[in-house]
Amino acid sequence: MSRAPRAESARRLWGEDDSATPILHVDMDAFFASVELLEHPELVGRPVIVGGRDGRGVVSAASYEARAYGVSSAMPMNEAMRRCPQAVVLPVRHGVYSSVSQQVMGILGEVTPLLERVSVDEAFLDVSGARRRMGSPVTIGHWIRRQVRERVGVPASVGIASTKFVAKLASAHAKPDGLLLIPAQATQDFLNVLPVGALWGVGEKSAQALARWGITDVRQLAATDVRRLERILGPAAARHLHDLSHGVDPRPVTPQREEKSVGTESTFFDTITDREHARRVLLDQAHQCAARLRAGGLRGRVVVLKARGADFVTVTRSRTLGVPTDLARDIFAVVESLFNALPTPGGGFRLLGVRVEGLARADDGVQLLLDDDPRRGAPERAADAVRERWGSAALAPASLLSRPREPDQPDRPAH
Repeated sequence: MSRAPRAESARRLWGEDDSATPILHVDMDAFFASVELLEHPELVGRPVIVGGRDGRGVVSAASYEARAYGVSSAMPMNEAMRRCPQAVVLPVRHGVYSSVSQQVMGILGEVTPLLERVSVDEAFLDVSGARRRMGSPVTIGHWIRRQVRERVGVPASVGIASTKFVAKLASAHAKPDGLLLIPAQATQDFLNVLPVGALWGVGEKSAQALARWGITDVRQLAATDVRRLERILGPAAARHLHDLSHGVDPRPVTPQREEKSVGTESTFFDTITDREHARRVLLDQAHQCAARLRAGGLRGRVVVLKARGADFVTVTRSRTLGVPTDLARDIFAVVESLFNALPTPGGGFRLLGVRVEGLARADDGVQLLLDDDPRRGAPERAADAVRERWGSAALAPASLLSRPREPDQPDRPAH
């Protein structure tokens, strides 16, 4: 779900011509929290955080009531609880969210095969070929929202535009539980009223750098010469943002092929400069990947670390294991080694991710190393059983436990 800044002045109606807007972005509203509220209707209207209890780990999701206090995904849980101590904290249940996600994606698949699943809670659709069968993009958008609500029980927001980037911005402005059309001819007018932070890749530091040059909204950015932007942000970021400020995004909707990897990643609108914070995010991601591998009866041989800096440069590092694994201890050992060799980019990390590739069924024949102990995965598998019965907060890696703050130490700012 997008957490980019929105413009309160942005209109809710930009026109009704959807003839040149075949791209839909469907984004589930506070998805993990919305799924939990299906089983806990008594918590509707209260701040809810999905994540580790007792300050463990990082925030996986937060309801809109919790976000009003500054809580956001990937934030350390102890920081989230400092900001919103009255929040109700519920444990993460990836299996449940995956099941609900499959139901939602099944509904979207009824519309068109041109479906690009971005994450567990969002997807792009190109509905060009569905118009004759289902109607205009706006008609299709209303149908999707209605079907998801009636069949699954959770809210979905839909953005409709001529490009993927603008459709994603539209869905963010449609929230919560709404639909927003940006006609092709209104694209620039819509972008012009947005703060620069609404553009993909503009975090706090980039926004501050632009503000020093008097650039605070997209209208000003779009009117700025690319060469000046290069002096402010660097060549790659300048070209990227200049294109986005004019609504230029040539990427097509790309349907996913058969899954060949298991991974998770987090994008931070406030970059992370604290390496220990980054390490904890990666550790949590390694455990998520391992749990998904075991739940799917899979093992992977290639471990990949993905990192993107404030300068928009994305770096991937990978290492191939001697034998496939489904254990977080193996995955994180590689990730930590790769991360230690990776310098912190100027301005910090904008994105971090862990992925496991080279998948094989866990019951396929695998030759063990001579000194490998087949019982070494028993603790994690036992932990799976405990979490299945008692919830994901029942057990957690010691490294994800919050550290008590010394009484005389000031609060640490969030990154």
